Amino acid sequence: MSKVCALCGKGRTAGKNVSHSNRHTVRSFSANVHKMKLDIDGHVKSVYVCTRCKRTLNKEN
Repeated sequence: MSKVCALCGKGRTAGKNVSHSNRHTVRSFSANVHKMKLDIDGHVKSVYVCTRCKRTLNKEN
């Protein structure tokens, strides 16, 4: 199971580390995802949800 938001699809993005001598190396930024239990089609499923979607779900309920 990949750590991608089940609601919006947010996942890893690519970026660069830049040292003081201005050398660039590729790195990845992981999304801030949490495991949550959601009721999907009448069944409770454990899915990864990003914190932005988690906050939206908490506001709706």
